[in-house]
Amino acid sequence: MADNQYDILVLGGGSAGYSAALRAVQLGFSVALIEKEKLGGTCLHWGCIPTKAYLHSAELAEGARESEKYGIKATLDSIDMSAVRDYKNKIVQGKYKGLTGLMKMRKVDVVAGNGKLTGPNTIDVDGTTYTGKHIVLATGSVSKTMGLEIGGRVMTSTEALEIDFVPKSAIVLGGGVIGCEFASMWRSFGVDVTVIEGLPHLVANEDPAIVKTLEREFKKRGIKSNLGTFFEKVEQDDNGAKVTLADGKEFEAEIVLVAVGRGPNTADMGFEEQGIPMDRGFVTPNERLHTGVGSIYAIGDIVPGVQLAHRGYQQGRFVAEEIAGLNPVVVPDINVPKVTFTEPEIASVGYSQPKAEEKFGKDNVETIEYNLAGNGKSSILGTGGLIKLVREKDGPIVGFHAIGTRISEQIGEGQLMVNWEAYPEDVAAFVHAHPTQNEAIGEAAMALAGSPLHG
Repeated sequence: MADNQYDILVLGGGSAGYSAALRAVQLGFSVALIEKEKLGGTCLHWGCIPTKAYLHSAELAEGARESEKYGIKATLDSIDMSAVRDYKNKIVQGKYKGLTGLMKMRKVDVVAGNGKLTGPNTIDVDGTTYTGKHIVLATGSVSKTMGLEIGGRVMTSTEALEIDFVPKSAIVLGGGVIGCEFASMWRSFGVDVTVIEGLPHLVANEDPAIVKTLEREFKKRGIKSNLGTFFEKVEQDDNGAKVTLADGKEFEAEIVLVAVGRGPNTADMGFEEQGIPMDRGFVTPNERLHTGVGSIYAIGDIVPGVQLAHRGYQQGRFVAEEIAGLNPVVVPDINVPKVTFTEPEIASVGYSQPKAEEKFGKDNVETIEYNLAGNGKSSILGTGGLIKLVREKDGPIVGFHAIGTRISEQIGEGQLMVNWEAYPEDVAAFVHAHPTQNEAIGEAAMALAGSPLHG
């Protein structure tokens, strides 16, 4: 564009930023997207896609190890981590090439460089000024390290995705989504894994029924955990690493993964200097993602709430439509679907039972749990688990929670029933194909509607 002037400048090319750019050009705006590293951001290069590629390899390893109980005599000779890494890199590079081509085809001007907000309508990129009638901040997140020095045997998920060997043992600091996914993956590769979590439970934001099931399944798989005590220090030498807890207990392993969450990537980008409202590094826009400064919006992981790629992707589309005056619908964080790709997988959306009781009152909440032991496809897959529905008494379903092998694929119907405020009677009337795990949702709905057929 003439003199680097655009309708919209997007700072950050991750899931949030690139979706904002694509939707904006679709709506007729001229757009420049500024990215200092690679299009696709954390999700594509260091998060969602590479970890799920590793988890698929882990699933195959687990399948080979347990094949005999399905009548197949396969053997697991070894795990070639270099080849696993190459497989992961091939997936990432393919998606990156596709995304780069898409941006070019849609005529989004991608500007490579380090962007800094310098005014209500300007961003400096390595000495060159770009001007936009509207600006969208989408600079993403970085791994928290709790002050620990990363290097050698102590690593974040970014470094862990690049190792070319299978460690004999690993300590995972943090029992949230990232920590539990790595613990599950490494255990499938034969690693002796210990998860250390300062809170009383793993995946503490999930419904208690889900938490209880995951902890039980992890224990059955041989994944050890120490809950309820925070770590105090981490030391390493040429032979391994040692973690000391606040109560003096010590754990030793070959490597330590620091998986204590991710923080906003907003340092030294000029946000505060331009009056952007901030809280502990996060940008705090209003409900419609406007910062209150000029025509500047903020989306994705820099906005407080669930740090999920699809939430950022939705917010990117939202702000493009908001700028266009289309008055898009706000999706509250509680209704954003969540999936944890452990073995067994977790899928949830809406209110957990405690959160529903807190909002509606204990006497105004009804729940049902349908055990996957009664589901034919789950038995074929050899998985336990459950579907749990939470409803407002005599009202709609406000929470969907599930755990089991491959259960992530059922989140679609879960989020539809919660976001469309379906009643159990509505869902019970649907025909759920047989034999699928999807049937378990229908059975749970029938039970919650007072007409269970199985169980």
